[in-house]
Amino acid sequence: MSSDISQIQINQAGHLEIGGADALDLVKKYKTPLVVYDVSSIRNQIHHFQKVFEDNHVDYAVSYASKAFACIAMFQLVNQENAHIDVVSGGELYTAIKAGFPMDHVSFHGNNKSVEELEMAVDHQIGVIILDNFHEIALLKQILKDKDAHINVMLRVTPGVSAHTHEYDQTGQTDSKFGFDLQSGQARKALDEVLADQRMTMLGIHAHIGSQIFEVKGFELAATKLIDTLGQWHKEIGYVAKVVNVGGGFGIRYTEKDDPIAPEMFVDAIVKAIKKRARELALPMPAVWIEPGRSIAGPAGYNLYTVGSRKDVPGIRSYVTVDGGMGDNIRPALYQAEYDAVLANDPKAPAKETVRVAGKYCESGDILIQKQALPQTKPGDVLAMLATGAYGYAMASNYNRNPRPAVIFVENGQDNLAIRRETFEDLIRLDQPLE
Repeated sequence: MSSDISQIQINQAGHLEIGGADALDLVKKYKTPLVVYDVSSIRNQIHHFQKVFEDNHVDYAVSYASKAFACIAMFQLVNQENAHIDVVSGGELYTAIKAGFPMDHVSFHGNNKSVEELEMAVDHQIGVIILDNFHEIALLKQILKDKDAHINVMLRVTPGVSAHTHEYDQTGQTDSKFGFDLQSGQARKALDEVLADQRMTMLGIHAHIGSQIFEVKGFELAATKLIDTLGQWHKEIGYVAKVVNVGGGFGIRYTEKDDPIAPEMFVDAIVKAIKKRARELALPMPAVWIEPGRSIAGPAGYNLYTVGSRKDVPGIRSYVTVDGGMGDNIRPALYQAEYDAVLANDPKAPAKETVRVAGKYCESGDILIQKQALPQTKPGDVLAMLATGAYGYAMASNYNRNPRPAVIFVENGQDNLAIRRETFEDLIRLDQPLE
C-alpha cells in the first residue's frame, strides 16, 4: 500500500475513494482511461495559500498557473475561490473567456505572444500582460496606439537564481529564453521603454525560478533580489512598484523519494523575506502575487487505467500494460517523471511483485512507471496513478490516433463530467479528403 493513500481514501468496500466517490463506480460509469480530480483538494490548497497571506497581513493574489491543467470547469472552480489565473496562450485565454472568468483577474505570460493574442488580451482588457522581451513591448505599443487603449503590464525578469530541479525547468537563471536579464541592464532598459508609453501602466516585476522545487532558499534569494532591484529603480528614477510576482514552482510529492514541505510554507518564507527587505530599504510594501499550478492541481488528480496484457521476461522483469500511456501522461517518457500507483480495487493489498507499468502506445519508451510494487494483477483490474493532476491531460495528445480520456470532477461523492471523452469521430473532424 502506498503511503500516499490514507485510510480516509479507502471506503468500506476496501476500494480507493476519490472526492467521496468509489473509483470503481467512476470507472463503471465513465470507462478508462479516466482522469479524476478531487475538487475539495483543489479548494483546500487555494485556501491554504490565501491564509498565509492573510496571516502575514499583506495584499496578494493567488494566481493559478493554468498551463498545469485548463478547462472551463477548472477556471470556474478557481473563480469560486476568488483566485486569479495566469494564461500562456490565446487558447487558454479563450477558455477563460468562455468560462466567464473575470478578465481583470487574468495575467498573460509567454515569450512569443502573437499579435492576435495580444489583441485578444487588449480587447478583453485583461488584468495584466507580463512583458517578456523588447519585441513584445514594440508590438503591444503599436496595438495600444491602433486601438486607443490602455493596459496594465509587468516585466518578467531573470534574477540569476538557479533552482535545484530538472534542468528543463530552470527558468530563473541568466541564460534563459524567458524575461529581461537584470545583470546586463536589459530590465532597466525595458522599464524605461514601458514608463515612456502612457498607454501602459507598469504594475511591477515578475520572476519564476523553476518548477518542482523543494528548497526555500532559492525563493528567498529571488524575492530579496527583486526587492533590491525595485530599491535601485526607486533610487534612480523614483519608480514604486505596486506588485511583486514571485511565480510558482512549489514542489509536490509524487513518490516516497519526494519529501517536500507544504506549499504554503514556501509562500510564508517568501512573504517574510519581501517584508524584511522592503523595510530595510524603506520601500512601500508591494502586493505579493504567486502563480502555483502543480501544487494546486497535481495532488488532486488521479489517472485510472484498466490492466490488460502482461509480459514476463525471465530473469529480467515483468511488464503490466494498461489502456493508456504517453498519450494521456507523457511526463515519464519526456523527462523521466516518477509516479506511484495502487490497485483501485484494493489499495491496502500487500505487494507481491515489482513490475514495469507500460502503456499501450507503439513506442518502446511508453513506460508510465519503471518499478512499481503491486499485488498480483490480472486483466480487468483498475490501476490508479497518483498525483497526476498537473501536466498530464494538459500535455495529452492523440498519438497513434487514440482519443484523449474523459476528465471528471468529484466533490462530496458527486461526480461531474468536466471534459468528455473524445470519440473516433473527433479524431478526424479536421481531416480533409484528398482532392
